[in-house]
Amino acid sequence: MPLDTSTAHDFVKVLHEALPYLQKFQGKTIVIKYGGNAMVDEQLKASFARDIVLLKTVGINPVVVHGGGPQIGSLLEKLNIESNFINGMRVTTSETMDVVEMVLGGLVNKDIVSLINQAGGKAFGLTGKDAHCIQATKLKVSVDNPGLQKSEIIDIGHVGEVESINKDFIERMSDGEYIPVIAPIGVGEDGASYNINADLVAGKMAEVLGAEKLILLTNIAGLQGKDGQVLTGLSTQQVNELIADGTIFGGMLPKIQCALDAVHSGVTSAHIIDGRVPHSTLLEIFSDTGVGTLITNQTEAYL
Repeated sequence: MPLDTSTAHDFVKVLHEALPYLQKFQGKTIVIKYGGNAMVDEQLKASFARDIVLLKTVGINPVVVHGGGPQIGSLLEKLNIESNFINGMRVTTSETMDVVEMVLGGLVNKDIVSLINQAGGKAFGLTGKDAHCIQATKLKVSVDNPGLQKSEIIDIGHVGEVESINKDFIERMSDGEYIPVIAPIGVGEDGASYNINADLVAGKMAEVLGAEKLILLTNIAGLQGKDGQVLTGLSTQQVNELIADGTIFGGMLPKIQCALDAVHSGVTSAHIIDGRVPHSTLLEIFSDTGVGTLITNQTEAYL
């Protein structure tokens, strides 16, 4: 069968484009928050697993933090347990927390680990409770009360925020041959379990590990301007200006704030990318154009 030289040349061109990125990021840690459509579409799940194994194979250390909101909601519905949300956060009773741990720490986590292992990697699944990996405190939620003309604190149960992360434990796995796959469940001083937003866990994980990149997989193409075009190559100052003029608003604000916090805390760059695009993680890391929004403190060109 004759060689298709056009295909071969395209392949070589891709490798040459990726070379400086492969050299720059070898030995670096990249924290990836995995969620959205990429977690429920079977083909996207398989391609994500292969991409993670490829990163490890070329000398990059991926750390995966995953969500699982739709899966939690589906099981709660089957169990006839009502789901309530305040400020976008699930009210987590003790009964709901049992389901969260079952889904995140069991079903979802083990599925991701299995897919990565099937692709030839060595994934290690854990929750933040293992080895006290994620110490958490109860999250206090403030809600405006017009009748009282002030905010009031609402108890939303076992919802937490990150207090500290066991850096040494994660680094021992990541710097070796293993790929950590972490469910965002923290543990309090009293041993209580806490459900934590996966974006926040990924951001804090990137900060503590001194990661090169924080990558947040989403169900949108990236941060979009008022004309609908994806914005990228943004400095933190530019992002703050977009928040001030109302370009960034609503549900995108927490994700953007997570990215800003990570970059301000020493992570070289944060990326918000479309998890619905096959191999989006690799395209963002190893290509010149990328597939999403890049945020960095640097003003000069950045690989």
